[in-house]
Amino acid sequence: MARSKSSGRWLQEHVNDPYVQRAQKDGYRARSAYKLLELDEKDRLLRPGMRVVDLGAAPGSWSQVASRRVGDKGRVLATDILPMDAIRDVDFIQGDFREESVLKQILEHLGDNKADLVLSDMAPNISGVDSADQAASIYLLELALDLVRRVLKPGGVFVAKLFQGVGSDDYLKELRRAFDKVAIRKPAASRSRSREVYLVAKGFRGEPG
Repeated sequence: MARSKSSGRWLQEHVNDPYVQRAQKDGYRARSAYKLLELDEKDRLLRPGMRVVDLGAAPGSWSQVASRRVGDKGRVLATDILPMDAIRDVDFIQGDFREESVLKQILEHLGDNKADLVLSDMAPNISGVDSADQAASIYLLELALDLVRRVLKPGGVFVAKLFQGVGSDDYLKELRRAFDKVAIRKPAASRSRSREVYLVAKGFRGEPG
């Protein structure tokens, strides 16, 4: 079957993308690694010995970055509905964290030691209907924040992808109630035409009593 013009353009752009080329050279599984690397450089997110939870981790580029930065004394727990090839020093739980059985595995894995940092580069499956896709992306962020309240230690950090649009302002307000400081970032590796930005929320105030 012949490719459409749009898919042909995407393939050409992908092949010529400098971040794709760098990822191949540096051993990262996806160009998205450079988004986290830039966020880390600006906001000093990752330190040796940290405990990190990576939501929607597949194919694993953010987990690769986190694992390299936290070192042997740190821990990275990745989770995704999709399968993910093993990464050295990264523990992986496959499943939907909305399900009680998967959530139980995550909580058991962390034990009494809550996470210092929760990462979420999650995005919904795109339907092509903008309003539905935006609603789905906000829903994923709400779910991620619910999990953050269970697994992140007071003072911890949450980094999440947000697609700007309906519901994003309300989500920002909710995040600012839960954290001391929230910054909005647009890494250079994020394509300029994309509505995605990254929220860096620092100083978690703890689970509401």
